[in-house]
Amino acid sequence: MLLRPRQKTFVERSVQALGEHGNTLAVASTGFGKTIALAGVTGQLLKGNDAKACVLAHRDELTSQNEAKFSRVNPGLSTSVVDAKTKSWQGRTTFAMVPTLARQSNLAAMPALELLVIDEAHHAAADSYRRIIDQAKDKNPDVKIFGVTATPNRGDKKGLRPIFSNVADQVFIGELVASGHLVPPRTFVIDVGAQEALKSVRKTVDDFDMMAVDAIMNKAPITDAVIQHWREKAGDRQTVVFCSTVDHARNVRDAFRTQGIQAAMVYGDMGASERREALKAYERGETQVLVNVAVLTEGWDHPPTSCVVLLRPSSYKSTMIQMVGRGLRTVDPSEHPGVVKSDCIVLDFGTSSLLHGSLEQDVNLDGKVGSGPALTKECPECAANVPLAVMECPLCGYHFQSEGKEGQQPISDFVMSEVDLLKRSSFQWCDLFGDDAALVANGFNAWSGIFFHQGRWHAVGGGKGLKSHLLAMGERTICLAAADDWLNENETDESAHKSRSWLNQSVTSRQLQFLPPEYRQDFGLTRYHASALLTFQFNKAAITNLVLNAPEDSRRAA
Repeated sequence: MLLRPRQKTFVERSVQALGEHGNTLAVASTGFGKTIALAGVTGQLLKGNDAKACVLAHRDELTSQNEAKFSRVNPGLSTSVVDAKTKSWQGRTTFAMVPTLARQSNLAAMPALELLVIDEAHHAAADSYRRIIDQAKDKNPDVKIFGVTATPNRGDKKGLRPIFSNVADQVFIGELVASGHLVPPRTFVIDVGAQEALKSVRKTVDDFDMMAVDAIMNKAPITDAVIQHWREKAGDRQTVVFCSTVDHARNVRDAFRTQGIQAAMVYGDMGASERREALKAYERGETQVLVNVAVLTEGWDHPPTSCVVLLRPSSYKSTMIQMVGRGLRTVDPSEHPGVVKSDCIVLDFGTSSLLHGSLEQDVNLDGKVGSGPALTKECPECAANVPLAVMECPLCGYHFQSEGKEGQQPISDFVMSEVDLLKRSSFQWCDLFGDDAALVANGFNAWSGIFFHQGRWHAVGGGKGLKSHLLAMGERTICLAAADDWLNENETDESAHKSRSWLNQSVTSRQLQFLPPEYRQDFGLTRYHASALLTFQFNKAAITNLVLNAPEDSRRAA
């Protein structure tokens, strides 16, 4: 497996910081592939020695995911697991469940570690994590501590500085949108007559007083107005709604149902089987709207979700980022046939966007949260100062998305510069026919390409022993990211280096035997470009079939 260029940089910076400080925190937004990156860091630290590492996670599914991806990045390193069922330290890298390992009897069995990796490191200030960290340091005072998280600033304001003295790297949401690994959010702040009242709600230790929020937002006229705005801006999208209380969520769910919209609800005290069935119904597309109370902010994703509705404020930016993040994932068409997703609509009926202004988060290891007004911009129609994240002026209704390049929606809630994956890829991308409508890259084991047809792009991948299949549909950037990732998953650094060397080599006589006669007069044709043309020629039937028969937008996400 090959890391993306940005992941390689992330690994290099993290390894350097660990060498200089003995600990470091690295921040990577959802969609970056932080599990792959932490596996790369661990592999670098264990290379050429017999040291041991431990990777911590707080949920079973994270432990198993981390172990599977680690083995793909580091096939030569053995692994083992410490969880409720198994307690083995036999592997070079052990994947451990925090609740299990934190018990004193299990801690005693921990060997001396060279590296302790903490996934979702914003939890590292908790007592259970501290017990594990302290034990690791007792066994080896020189143990290196590496943390990875998407949301470094904790809601309870507990700082991470006692564990991490520095930040090695930070990958911002805007960077991942620009590279096609997340879709852009389109944010609308809508006042349904509640904003002034919401601004006066007091803060508690954990968040705003949600009972006070309920008293303001849990009213039939407000809910009816919310549904009306949702119909206008996102009525055909799968939607996640965040409410203040269970009673509020129940009333919102019932209001959607009354208007003929399939809706379900999940909340913390709900029975496990009932919650699981509600989530499965939503994931199957049987339910369009999923209303919840504080249970879908972290650790759950359904990529076809392309609308997030905020019916509650959040006092902490990290909470807002987690809520909006449920809608930013790109879609794999093999998992969700017929779903095309190019953006996510965020309907904020609370005050989170007004309060925080941006989805980007500055890291503060001391746990302090910045105060002061959110960043603003001026409405060109009425000259009102509105939050940076807003896409529709609340005073005059001006739509900011009308600015920018034709056919594009500008990103207004973070600074974004376009990332040219054609230049940053580990592989060379060939414009097959000079019209920028068919691009192919290949290695030794796999190939991928992006193809434009009937107004949208299609990413297709295949290879030796790998059936050709559709990787992505929709925007060019998203398709290029999916195609490049396919090569990264199935190739190595060595194959990327060797194939790129063909750029300086002339086409071979054997290649010319299989190419159309006109290419024999092209004296500038390289071995690599010829290889890309042959890849397309040999797989043309499969590519054509996948592109022409791509599912219609039967469940269009955007």
